[in-house]
Amino acid sequence: RVDEAQHVMVCNLDTKPGYSGVDNPLYEQPQVTLLLGDASQTVAELLSSLA
Repeated sequence: RVDEAQHVMVCNLDTKPGYSGVDNPLYEQPQVTLLLGDASQTVAELLSSLA
């Protein structure tokens, strides 16, 4: 569960609301790091920087 985690990483293209038109409250949590952009590229870059 996100509310119990110390750190959460979210990969998403943008912060715009989805089909429901509702903002995602997950993005506002203090333990959440939001990585914007194409998820496959973002994860590849993250893994490359850790190697």
